[in-house]
Amino acid sequence: MVIITKKTVFLSRFYHEPDNPCLTLQPYPYLHKIKISVLYLLIILGFQAGGFIYAQQPTLITHYMFTNMATNPAFAGGSGGINATGLVRQQWMGWKDSDGTKSTPQTFLLTVDSPIRKLHGGLGGSISQDQIGAFKNIVLKLGYAYSMEAMSGDLSFGLQGSLLNISYDASKFNPIDDNDPVLGSLEGKRSDMIVDMGLGVFYKVPEKYYIGLSAENILQSKGKKTSYKLRRTYYLNGGYQWTIPDHPAYELLPSAQFMYDGAVFQLSASALLMYNNKFYGGLGYRIEDAVSVLAGVVVKGLRIGVAYDISTSAMSKYNNGGLEIMVNYCFKIDTDKFRKSYRNTRFL
Repeated sequence: MVIITKKTVFLSRFYHEPDNPCLTLQPYPYLHKIKISVLYLLIILGFQAGGFIYAQQPTLITHYMFTNMATNPAFAGGSGGINATGLVRQQWMGWKDSDGTKSTPQTFLLTVDSPIRKLHGGLGGSISQDQIGAFKNIVLKLGYAYSMEAMSGDLSFGLQGSLLNISYDASKFNPIDDNDPVLGSLEGKRSDMIVDMGLGVFYKVPEKYYIGLSAENILQSKGKKTSYKLRRTYYLNGGYQWTIPDHPAYELLPSAQFMYDGAVFQLSASALLMYNNKFYGGLGYRIEDAVSVLAGVVVKGLRIGVAYDISTSAMSKYNNGGLEIMVNYCFKIDTDKFRKSYRNTRFL
């Protein structure tokens, strides 16, 4: 069995434990001395051997506090309007394989959600694309959230369906041995479609805090053509809004995201300082991965945010960090009859 996560896709070595017949991928700090095709070979071996290849750890997004719809279907309709968010991310900018080919992982994400009165909740969805070397993942998610008032806030329960298209381009493989029996047998492109589902719960007290718990890939579905198997992933998100005493124009917005897929645990935390509801800036930290600098501006409801990741892992010597750009806009609609309390849009 070969287990692959996004954190190990580009910094791995292959070894065989004396007492364990399984083949394992582990961090390796000197990847620049090894042909990147070796890693591709190991991945394809997993496909050809018929064993399961588990999905990469979900994309790590620095603007996670503004993209809840991508991880929790219960968030649908929580912003009080037609809320759209677009995000572009480049991880490890400047990274090249041993042949000098640019191999920077890229992510594109678009989320949309809106409250629906007749459904007593909201509808939402997302589409994302992950490009990592010869591999490309496209994920479409559609979800519904049922919302109710609970104590001083709103409680929502969400359900979503997801469709994953995984594909690779064999022409981008570069075997060390031209007569390699595995890579040499692969031609053209191969793809697979996998269907799964997710669940979530989300609770928010306006102008105070929010907390969400969700799980995706609950069925852990397996592809028929590639034996690619999804890994169930859990998310716990939370954020708090604190107005600084005697300085009401300033608000501190701390937040955190815990993520666990049964093999890898990841924690992201950040603190943003908002000024006059127009400008914000702050810092973030992702365990064993990066320190982030975030900044943004809000102009007539249009939010534009930029984040720069400074790598703290073994990859820091071989890349120029990561860059993420986010654009968000919420088209407000009349929800007076649907909601009885004021809805804060600080966290979209």
